[in-house]
Amino acid sequence: MASLRRLALDLTPLRRSRDYRLVFAAAGVSGFGSFITYVTVPYQVYQLTGDPLLVGLIGVCELVPLLLMAFVGGALADFLDRRLLVLGAEVGFTLLCGVLLLNSLGTAPQLWLLYLVAALTAALDGLQRPAMEGLTPRIVAPDEIPAASALNSLRMQIAQLGGPAVAGVLIASVDLAWVYAIDLATFAVSLLCLALVRAVPPPPAADRPSLRSVVTGLRYARSRPELLGTYLVDINAMFFGMPQALYPFMAERLGGPAVLGLLYAAPAVGSLLATVGSGWTARVHRHGLMVVLAAGAWGLAIVGFGLVTSLWAALFFLALAGAADMVSGLFRMIIWNQTIPDHLRGRLAGIEMLSYSTGPLLGQLRSGLMARTPLGVQGSIVSGGILCVVGTIALAAALPAFLRYDGREGRARKEAEEAAHTAATTAPLPAR
Repeated sequence: MASLRRLALDLTPLRRSRDYRLVFAAAGVSGFGSFITYVTVPYQVYQLTGDPLLVGLIGVCELVPLLLMAFVGGALADFLDRRLLVLGAEVGFTLLCGVLLLNSLGTAPQLWLLYLVAALTAALDGLQRPAMEGLTPRIVAPDEIPAASALNSLRMQIAQLGGPAVAGVLIASVDLAWVYAIDLATFAVSLLCLALVRAVPPPPAADRPSLRSVVTGLRYARSRPELLGTYLVDINAMFFGMPQALYPFMAERLGGPAVLGLLYAAPAVGSLLATVGSGWTARVHRHGLMVVLAAGAWGLAIVGFGLVTSLWAALFFLALAGAADMVSGLFRMIIWNQTIPDHLRGRLAGIEMLSYSTGPLLGQLRSGLMARTPLGVQGSIVSGGILCVVGTIALAAALPAFLRYDGREGRARKEAEEAAHTAATTAPLPAR
């Protein structure tokens, strides 16, 4: 029983922090609805075009505004009240969901409007996500960050599991307008919860948003090999091993539209199991090594998914991939939240967002393009998984400091850097 308790999920942040409970609830409900739409928009493009490349093109539409706005959002998150940034972006998401609902009610839904909403949603996500990531170190204690990282992952996985599953049922049984309407209703709950969160003012002597402040964040990220490792390993894994654009086509082979939601939800099952049993992560200090091992396991699981021909085997390998991805994500979040000084947290969160978003978005395009070659859909998935493993091994060899990284040293460095920054910004001016 003692061993099981050490593996169990730590709920301390939920018990101790009122603001964390509100943010947790807001993001959970909103995320559930957003994952419904996340499945529905690609399906609507597939329904309108039947072209895997045009489905994959959604990722390109999201990538460009994300690249631009993640830096802007990161700089703003270090200068403004992070809670207001999160709340303002949530209002924008609500309006865009309303546009999708109106478009689906038309006699001829517009394809270009789906791409436009995808681009604007990515831009808002670039503004909101750094502020949301920057909230965690401000509303929980430093020693609660591993537990909060696991809880954040659990929240996401429940949404990722329930949202796509509900989307699959709805897509197969009702008009798409009802699907978007359900997502729209979830925003009422998230907006209320976020409005109740107390203000989260910027750190003392916060840097004013500017190109110089953005460059400062980039230079800091470049100076930290453990941060570069988290970015590069994840980008490699997602670029080569992300086959989501091909789910509608795999669904046709495995049972039709009714199983589409199962394919989207299967990785979340594995992620959920990995998160529930994540108590052990607080006792592991070789965080970089764990990220590398998990990324390699993700690639192998994607190879398995591409090779199988039965639904249950496909779901098994996707669940295995989800578990590996969650282990990687947990250790990446611990590295970020335990080692980055608070006055840089927003800007670094913007860079982190690019690292875990550009890979999947470009990976969807890659998988769609390769599916149009003689390799076909399954060949695109298998070759991508193999390249993911090869790339992970190459990065591990090229980044020995990342493999050796010890989280205890990283946390001590953060405390020293924050103390030095506070001393530098509060020191009295010399007398004339």
